[in-house]
Amino acid sequence: MPKIWVLRGLKKGVLTSRFPRAKPTSEEIPEHALPPVPTPQADWSAGEKECPTDAIRSEEKIIDMGLCVYCRRCSSAGFSFDEGAGGSSRALQASVTAHGKAGKPVFGRSLHVMMIDVGSCNACNLEVLNLSNPYYDLTRLGISFTNSPKHADALIVVGALNRAMVDVLRRTYESMPEPKLVVSVGACAISGGVFRGSEGFASPVQDVIPVDVTVPGCPPSPVQIIEGLLLATGRLKKETAP
Repeated sequence: MPKIWVLRGLKKGVLTSRFPRAKPTSEEIPEHALPPVPTPQADWSAGEKECPTDAIRSEEKIIDMGLCVYCRRCSSAGFSFDEGAGGSSRALQASVTAHGKAGKPVFGRSLHVMMIDVGSCNACNLEVLNLSNPYYDLTRLGISFTNSPKHADALIVVGALNRAMVDVLRRTYESMPEPKLVVSVGACAISGGVFRGSEGFASPVQDVIPVDVTVPGCPPSPVQIIEGLLLATGRLKKETAP
């Protein structure tokens, strides 16, 4: 593995991502992380029928990115996943929640993060763990992982919250010292995704503990998760995000 990163550095001239100092590249937000964008010819009613998670609402003509699983079924109704469509396909998607306390720079340049899986397929887990590899190198931003909630400033939650994990999630959050932040990563954590309404799914994470920032995707890319962490700490403003 180290040899791969050395060769990449020699070929590209850089080993570590330049985000957030530079806009994300097409490699940092790959095709699977591109959200749907309605084209002028989009049939909203047809898109709503195709959407398996009810993310597309034709009456309001909006796409709820917290529900979207990027399945691309809506492409048959005129929704595009092309980089150039709408001019914003490659945009970052994380956002501060309405009831969150994110945006207050109380942690300075040091942040300890813990990840908890409440019922994922491991896709989001892998993208979160990729933050520690030499390319994304989360420590360059003063952010590091911890395995103890008592040492955590921020909690990353991944997966569709199942009933067996509700108390575990709540106790984990309560064990964290104040001040603390929660970042909900992926459609499953935000809304349940394709598991919403199933017998094992309990509720969206924000119904159990306060969520400060959501990072939609199925799964989101590591650079989108970095955006969420920086938004949570107030080190990146949404209106100025690349």
